Amino acid sequence: MNNQKTAAVLLIGDELLSGRTRDINLQTIATFLAPLGIQVAEARIVSDTENQIIAALNQLREQFDYVFTTGGIGPTHDDITADCVAKAFGDHIDVRPDALDLLTEHYSLTGIEFTKPRKRMARIPDSASLIKNPVSTAPGFQIGNVFVMAGVPSIVRGMLEDVGWRLESGAVVQSATLRIKGAREGSLAEKLGEIAKAYPDLSVGSYPWYGSPEDTGVHIVIRGIDEALMEQAVTDASAMVSEAGLIAERLSVD
Repeated sequence: MNNQKTAAVLLIGDELLSGRTRDINLQTIATFLAPLGIQVAEARIVSDTENQIIAALNQLREQFDYVFTTGGIGPTHDDITADCVAKAFGDHIDVRPDALDLLTEHYSLTGIEFTKPRKRMARIPDSASLIKNPVSTAPGFQIGNVFVMAGVPSIVRGMLEDVGWRLESGAVVQSATLRIKGAREGSLAEKLGEIAKAYPDLSVGSYPWYGSPEDTGVHIVIRGIDEALMEQAVTDASAMVSEAGLIAERLSVD
């Protein structure tokens, strides 16, 4: 039975779209979810614009088991994610006492002034549960199947530790990688396409590398939740490579 769970990642911020900031949160979230049997099936970047955030969130939360948002929950005027999420769910939002208490203690201990803009980070929808932030205290939150997190990569990593226990695991995706030195992707494409067609429940991909004129080749990556089926496909792919007069080296760590 295929009980695979799926997720989407919604990356929020003008700085991502402008190229000023390079995103690494998608990789962090996908890597965290994979061992839990939750596959990131879509990622989307939207600007700090209310209607875009709400529309994307409503679509993704209906389509996937889980949605993870990053960015837009800080103290500045363009941090509007929390309000947009509340509107998407039709929920009331204001400064929550539990979040305010966390921030009040944090700023008291650090000696930093707890300004009105910083208090905006305590704005949480009424029906949401807080996500702990071990890095800078300002919490994220969960509402329904949506997890709202900061955009700072170190904070995302910290918040995920308070997310894992909330998730229902699915079937873990296995993967196998064949390294074929000296191969050209176009030469393997037709036969590899036949293998992909023969195994519709698997993901079969080819990825060329170019290290130097003497160091080129193709990686064939086969992924799926049925390990026995995957091994059959690996055998077929290895035979295809041998027929082409090349050697397929299976990497020990996929």
